[in-house]
Amino acid sequence: MSNLYVQPTIQVSLTPYTLGNIQLGGASERSRFDKLVANIPLWNQIFVISCVIAVSLDPLFFYIPFIDEDNKCLGMDKKLRVVALVLRSLSDITFIVHIICQIRQAFKTVNSKLQTTRNSGWESKAKAVARNLSWRSVVTDVLALLPIPQVLLVNVFFKMRGSGYLDNRKILSFLLLAQYLPRIYRIHLSSKKLTQTGLWAKGAFNFFLYILASHVLGAYWYFFSIQRETSCWHRACEDPKRRIESCMDNFYCDDDPTTTPRNTLFRKEFCPINFPPNATPPFDFGMFLDSLQSGNTATLDFPMKFFYSFWWGLRNLSNFGTNLTTSTYVWENFFAILISIIGLLLFLYLIGNVQTFMQLATTKSEETRQKIIKKEQAIEEWMVKNDLPEDMKNEIKYNIRQQWEENIDAADLENLFSILPWNTRKSLKRFLCMSTLRKVPMLKGMDEKVLKMICDYLKPVMYAENSVVVRMGEPLDLILFITEGSIWTYMPGGMQTNSVKTKGEFYGEELLKWASSSSPKLPISTQNVQCHTKVEGFVLMSKDLTSVVSKCQLWWNTNDSHQGQGQGQPATAAGGAENSTPRIRYIMHPH
Repeated sequence: MSNLYVQPTIQVSLTPYTLGNIQLGGASERSRFDKLVANIPLWNQIFVISCVIAVSLDPLFFYIPFIDEDNKCLGMDKKLRVVALVLRSLSDITFIVHIICQIRQAFKTVNSKLQTTRNSGWESKAKAVARNLSWRSVVTDVLALLPIPQVLLVNVFFKMRGSGYLDNRKILSFLLLAQYLPRIYRIHLSSKKLTQTGLWAKGAFNFFLYILASHVLGAYWYFFSIQRETSCWHRACEDPKRRIESCMDNFYCDDDPTTTPRNTLFRKEFCPINFPPNATPPFDFGMFLDSLQSGNTATLDFPMKFFYSFWWGLRNLSNFGTNLTTSTYVWENFFAILISIIGLLLFLYLIGNVQTFMQLATTKSEETRQKIIKKEQAIEEWMVKNDLPEDMKNEIKYNIRQQWEENIDAADLENLFSILPWNTRKSLKRFLCMSTLRKVPMLKGMDEKVLKMICDYLKPVMYAENSVVVRMGEPLDLILFITEGSIWTYMPGGMQTNSVKTKGEFYGEELLKWASSSSPKLPISTQNVQCHTKVEGFVLMSKDLTSVVSKCQLWWNTNDSHQGQGQGQPATAAGGAENSTPRIRYIMHPH
């Protein structure tokens, strides 16, 4: 049964919304930027999405170079270069904003702490700001902002030449792989803050990570395929038996002078990509041969080479790279091993999340089952203790199960009356309280219709142990009917006035006299009423009692009823009215 009246407590938080240690004022004092940053879950979601988009855009730089197979030279897709640079610059804005936000928040925190210290210098403030900054987050954002693909792929890659090309290319490849680490770590840091997202959102995020890894690995495969063919060109030029003048200076289609026909024939002869199936090629391209033979690296059609490379990455990530046929080249095998490890980790991560979801679902189902069992037992014990008839028990159980189907927390013993239909609630209150009402001396001879109306106006209450129901000297505005537990009634210092009331008893009969007298002032309580144990019961409020009296004036006469009782006569005022006055039908409006 719910506590509908007793000791209502409203907790109002007057603490302003905080961001870290920063207190944000009213909406009129904050800029739009402050409002966005103050909404921490929203800003985290925006930042995580922007990080994922940034990681998705970086592989576009790998598709900028292409191989002109007719002239055996390395070209640049200038349109794609412009698009990639613009998109990367836009995605970097979010990282810059996030860095500014962190520094700004640190300044606000320091200012709020140093408000009492007006003479603090810049040096102390700078140290305080440094202490309040999350350096791991700031350093990660700064490293993620480094323009590694813009510099290496757009500028350095197309200017590398000479005898040190192969060594420089290894350094370039390492830096390109390393530049993903801070960006991926940034996603990890931000995604941990998304604790309020639903399971479907987490599942979609995990699936997208799988797709993103396929996209990135496919782009690397495309770029390494181009590097593998240019490596073949360099090895051919370094062969002492095939020394050709300016061989290593004419790899790029934009070079002046252009590639000579002699160099083109020489590269086609030493680095063929099409040869008979059983023939042994002069250079082993390993797992990059498919990209070269399909013309994937020779086209400027971006959708074609993007989806072909993406499909390669998704296919090999799904089978952990087991179908890859590699050469003996160390870095090629390292890339194949990396594909296998990433595929295995993503698979285990996905399986782990699925297992966690299943365990969570199983645990939640078991918790729900145990909760239902406990609630059923508590309600069953309560119904048996109050000796409810079987038809009423079945009706209560039926209504409770309907509520549990919608919400397991919707129905329990404490709010039983609030979830029952009006007819069931009315019948239950009459069954529980009618016998107690008949014990009240001023109501013993009252007509049953009046008693039923009083029952309909009763409100279920529940008091905690030691809680005070009524204080001495305060207006008495209720009558309490106890259905479970016990209360003390006492006066300070007056032990002879102490008494205990238990189940089936009541307190507040003075309110009946007040209702009969039509006095505007409520009676004053002459005792303190305190719960000795947890108390369940029903209360009749003064305003509801007034409604009952106004609707049942012909049957309401507590003075005659009380006098009849004192003379040993069972007849009541209500009964006398019935003998002398015809019955008048009235409409009851129970609560």
